[in-house]
Amino acid sequence: MSDIEVTSTSTEGYATRSVVGEWELTVDATDERGPNPNAVLAADYASCFIPAFRVGAQQEGFDNLGAVQVDVGATLDEGDDLSGVSFDIAVEASLGDAVNDVVARAEDICHVHSALREELHADITVEDDADL
Repeated sequence: MSDIEVTSTSTEGYATRSVVGEWELTVDATDERGPNPNAVLAADYASCFIPAFRVGAQQEGFDNLGAVQVDVGATLDEGDDLSGVSFDIAVEASLGDAVNDVVARAEDICHVHSALREELHADITVEDDADL
């Protein structure tokens, strides 16, 4: 038995409806009925990285980060394949000199980061003590 089971169905066109447990998501290559697969991957990467960032911060002694926001930049090559990803992270808490250690821990924890080929790992900048 698989650890994760997803059922994805396309009845016509380029939109696909995926059911993941109780959740439903529509992804559309043409961006007409939902976000395209590259956009979903970028959002998934950030959605995985934020909790990893929180755990990494806890491991460095920061228990309350407040709000964390990731602005994702994704670049595409001529074939519309992802060629680069960047994260601009804003966090309400002040991390000071520990920010690079928190990022390194988050990179080790984030499953999407581990799954992507190395050249697609996000280039990350962090603005701590941000007013969010």
